[in-house]
Amino acid sequence: MNLIDLIGNTPLIDLSFLFPRKPAVSVFAKAEWMNPGGSIKDRPVKRMLTEAVAAGKLNHGKIILDSSSGNAGIAYAMIGAALGYKVSIVVPGNASLERKQRIAVHGAQLIETDPMEGYDEAMKEARRLYEVYPEKYFFCDQYSNENNWLAHYEGTAVEILSQVDRPIDHFICGVGTGGTITGIGRRLKEAFPGITVWCIRPELWPGIEGLKPLDSQDDIIPEIFDETIVDEWIDITSEEAKLWCRELGKNGWFTGQSSGAYLAACEKVISQIQSGTVLTLLKDLGERYFSAGLWRNETENTITEKNY
Repeated sequence: MNLIDLIGNTPLIDLSFLFPRKPAVSVFAKAEWMNPGGSIKDRPVKRMLTEAVAAGKLNHGKIILDSSSGNAGIAYAMIGAALGYKVSIVVPGNASLERKQRIAVHGAQLIETDPMEGYDEAMKEARRLYEVYPEKYFFCDQYSNENNWLAHYEGTAVEILSQVDRPIDHFICGVGTGGTITGIGRRLKEAFPGITVWCIRPELWPGIEGLKPLDSQDDIIPEIFDETIVDEWIDITSEEAKLWCRELGKNGWFTGQSSGAYLAACEKVISQIQSGTVLTLLKDLGERYFSAGLWRNETENTITEKNY
C-alpha cells in the first residue's frame, strides 16, 4: 500500500458508555484521527487532488493552493509531497503551532493571515493570490469544490452504512467547509428518511478550531454547504468543547477541540431523547492542540519527586 491507500476505512467506535444515564441510547463515532494526516480532511483532499490530476487540471507545473484552518493544510501538504507537487497553504495566524509545523515538515509554504480576521480572511487571501497569479497556482478551493462533499457521500457515509447494524436516528456534525455534513447527511437521509441532522453552531469568540460560527451576516457561507440538510441547530461553547475533550481523554480517547464540541452536542441531544442511535465523528488528534492551550493545567496531578 502507498500513503494514499491508507486514507479512509476508519473504524466506528462505541461511545455509549459515556452516557450511562441513557442505557437505551447508543452513541457511535467515526475514528477519523486514524487517517495518516491525523484528521478527516485527508478524505476530501485526496479526492479533490486525484480528480484534478485525472481531469488534467493539476500538473507539476502548478502549485497547489488553498486556505485552511490547519487540518486540510496538513492533508494538502502530506498528499502533495507524496505525489510530488509543491503546495502553498493560507492559514489564519492563530492556527495551532503543531498544525503549522506539520504543514512545514512536508515542505509546503505557509502564508499566515491576521488571526483576528478569522478563517474567512484566509479564504479571501487564497482567492486574491489565485486572481493575481492564475498561471502559477492550481486553486483547489475546498469551500466550493464538489469533490469535497462527494468524498463523504461516496466514501465516509458508505463506510458508516456498512458498519452500523441498526437505523441511525441522529447525526451530529459541524461546518468547516460544509463538505462533511453535506456529504454524510445526504447519504444518511437516503438510507434513513427519519434521521435528524444536527448542526453545531460554535460561539464567535474564542471559537472552536475548524468550525464556522455562521451566525453573522458577514460570515462567508461555503458554496458546497447544503443548509437544507440541517434539521436542527445546536449552540456549543469552546468551554463545553474543552470539557468534553478532557472527558474523552480521561477515558482513553485523545482527540481535538471539534471532537469535544461534537460530544458536547451529543450530550445535549441525548438529554432530549429516551432511546435511539446517535452518530458523530472524532475528527482529529489531540496532540494538535497543546500550544493552543486546550490541555493547559492537565499536568497538575503529575507525581514528581518533590511531591510524591
